[in-house]
Amino acid sequence: MRLLGLYVLALQVQGAGTSDQAGGQDLVALVSRSSPVAKLVLLVLILFSIASWGIILFKLWALNRAERQSSAFLDVFRRSSKFSEVHAVCKNLSDSPLVGIFQAGYAELNTQLRQTPGASPPGAAPRPNLRSLPALDRALLRASAVEVNKLEHRVSFLATTASITPYIGLFGTVWGIMAAFQGIGQTGSTNLGVVAPGIADALIATAAGLFAAIPAVYFYNHLASRVKLLASEMDDFSLEFLNISERNFG
Repeated sequence: MRLLGLYVLALQVQGAGTSDQAGGQDLVALVSRSSPVAKLVLLVLILFSIASWGIILFKLWALNRAERQSSAFLDVFRRSSKFSEVHAVCKNLSDSPLVGIFQAGYAELNTQLRQTPGASPPGAAPRPNLRSLPALDRALLRASAVEVNKLEHRVSFLATTASITPYIGLFGTVWGIMAAFQGIGQTGSTNLGVVAPGIADALIATAAGLFAAIPAVYFYNHLASRVKLLASEMDDFSLEFLNISERNFG
């Protein structure tokens, strides 16, 4: 009985493997027999999916790098007593958006300090003062907007993919069902063996559209959330930079 049970189990496993192989072959056969319009729809969806995954992988790598370097830059910024010391490490942490903001603020600060020497006690070296704190604030805001645009670059393509690929797949499905009904009209038969292949061919486009759209929706929200956190960190850093500048040069 034990031998018989093992034999039956082996037959079931072999049958399942054969069924999977047959299913894959049937899918390839359906695609190969599909109309030129259906093949074009599938090609467009595949291109959207490839482009989306390329953007997803690149942006994940870029954001991970930006977050690591921002953490390192903040550590240097808060430990340093002079802006010149911070400026010296900017080249090594150039992927951090905080570096771009700091460099813009540092350049504006140096420009103002060179133009206006401040009042100082008699016999002491002139103490530089800020000419305009709002001008420094505007420089930081402008740099922050530039950095946010860099972080958001190409992320909007994921939103486009998420919104448009289901409709492209639906178009392919509608076109395939129309072709299937035309085939029914020509043959005059409603036999399932005649109708099913055409319907299955039509539904492949919908499945491909969802396959492209679902990852795009998830990673668009994920990346947008991470960009929002980095933007909030940039705002906090700009305020911290302004406070230090006003305290030392105001």
